[in-house]
Amino acid sequence: MPRLLIATNNAGKVAEFRRLLDGCGWELTTPADLDLRLEVDEDGETYEANARKKALEFARASGLVTLADDSGIEIQAMDGEPGVRSARFLGPDASYPERFAEIHGRLADLPREQWLARFVCVIAVADHTTGTVRTAEGEVRGMIAAEPRGGGGFGYDPIFWLPQHSRTMAELPEREKDIISHRGRAVAPARQILRELLHDHREADSPYNQPPA
Repeated sequence: MPRLLIATNNAGKVAEFRRLLDGCGWELTTPADLDLRLEVDEDGETYEANARKKALEFARASGLVTLADDSGIEIQAMDGEPGVRSARFLGPDASYPERFAEIHGRLADLPREQWLARFVCVIAVADHTTGTVRTAEGEVRGMIAAEPRGGGGFGYDPIFWLPQHSRTMAELPEREKDIISHRGRAVAPARQILRELLHDHREADSPYNQPPA
């Protein structure tokens, strides 16, 4: 079974991708599994730019087909912030409780109906053999919760309120979250990309496609 590198050291993301990509036909591996130490500067202005950059750099370093993502939370009343800088909001060393407090402070004087937000995820799949990168995107819309709730998920999940579920993302069971989350919605088209790449790589490895000796 060919290997697919999941280009992240975020344990929460790794766990989600292992669930979401179960049965995709690829053996999933991580930088930690390969003892691959690579830091990619996520300096792009869009999720797609960052996801593409990570996927390509990890693919070149590992010699494996690589999947990377970039994601963030966008808050309408904050003009889309933190957005593409969600993981660095208030600085890379800020805690999520500190980030939650900052967000609630900025929204405090606004009526609750204006606390609209969305999660966005862009997945990039890079093929090391050709240098090509294909992308898939997913989003989920909701609101900022009045207070953090739930012990599941990671990142901003405890303050992302889903009105149709009357729960935060962090309160959802894993199976339910995987269906409706921005990452889950991006993985659905990404699985098709992986199926096509799997076919291409199997064709390339076929003895019928080798030049005669």
